[in-house]
Amino acid sequence: MKKSLLLTVCFTAFALKIFASTTITDSTIAPAIVADSAVLIKGNPRAGFKNLFDAASLAPGISTSHLNAQALSFVKDYIDRYGIRLNKMKSWGKPYFDMMDHILALHGLPSELKYLSVIESDLQSSAVSWAGAVGPWQFMPATGRRLGLRINQYTDERTDFYKSTHAAARYLADLYNTYGDWLLVIAAYNGGPGNVNTAIRKSGSRNFWNLQYYLPEESRNHVKKFIATHYIMEGQGGITTLTKSETNGLVPDKYDTTDLNITIVQLNGGSKYHSEAIANYTKMDITTFNRLNPNFDQLLAGTDAGKTLPLRLPADKVALFEANKTQILEQSLRLMLAM
Repeated sequence: MKKSLLLTVCFTAFALKIFASTTITDSTIAPAIVADSAVLIKGNPRAGFKNLFDAASLAPGISTSHLNAQALSFVKDYIDRYGIRLNKMKSWGKPYFDMMDHILALHGLPSELKYLSVIESDLQSSAVSWAGAVGPWQFMPATGRRLGLRINQYTDERTDFYKSTHAAARYLADLYNTYGDWLLVIAAYNGGPGNVNTAIRKSGSRNFWNLQYYLPEESRNHVKKFIATHYIMEGQGGITTLTKSETNGLVPDKYDTTDLNITIVQLNGGSKYHSEAIANYTKMDITTFNRLNPNFDQLLAGTDAGKTLPLRLPADKVALFEANKTQILEQSLRLMLAM
C-alpha cells in the first residue's frame, strides 16, 4: 500500500437451534475470507515487536523505555512536529480507537495496531492517496476486495470504519503469520511483502533495524512514524514497537495464558455459541478468550454435527460457563442475528 496521502476531513459514525451438548475433559488454518472472519494467528502476537527498547530520556513526559537508539532522533523530531496535534486526537478520536480496540481484540491482535490507521489516514474515512488507496486503513481496490470489502460504483466499504478495521485486522494477522515481527508487518503493510522479502534477502537479516536501508524510504519511515505515534499516544513504546528478538521476555501478563489452568469443554458441531457471549458470561477478557480459542466462531460454524470442537477455558471459568449456558446461547443467538 505504497502511497502519499491527500486527506479531507469527514467523520463516519460507526440461525437456528439453541441446543448444545458438552463433555468436560482434563486440562492439560486460514478460512475463506468473508466480511467478519478472522485469520488464525500463529504463535504469540504479543511477541512480534522486539528490537526497539533501551532505557533513556527522550522528551519531557515521554519515556523511551527500551526505545531502540536507531529510532531516537526520528521519534524526537516527529514528536516535536506532530505531538500537539496527535495528543488532541486522543480526545476526538476516542470513539474510533475504542471500536478498533474491540475489533483487534476479537482477532487476537495487539490493540496498539490501531495507531497504524493514524499514520495511514489521520483517522479520516475519506482519505484518498494518489495511487487510489482509500479509507482509514488505505486499501487499494484489489486488496480491499480480497479482504471481503464491497467496492463498486454504489458503495465503497473501505470508507466504513467498522468493516475496514475487520479487513485490516485480517490482513495484519496474515502478514504476521508470514513475518512474525510487527515492524516487518508494518513495512509490508505500507510497501508490500515483495519489498520486505527483497530487503530480507539482500540484508541476510529479518531484523528491521538491520534491513531498513534495503527498504524504500517511505516504508522505512512508515515504521518509524508508527513507533513515534505509539510514543505520543501511549507515552511510551510497547510490544508493537519492537522487533521479534527485542520482545523476548516482554509479553504483558494480560496476554500470557501459559500459567492458566486450562480445562477443555467439548462442544458439539452445530452448537450455536458465540465467542463474545461466552467471554461475557464467564467474565473473561475477550483477548484472553481469543488467545485460548483463536478463530472460535468460524471454526465452530464449520464443525459438522457429530463432530466436536474443543473450547478452552481457565478451570475457574468452567462453572460459570455451565451455570450460564442458557443465557450464553440466548445472547449468542442475538449476536448472530445482528451480523
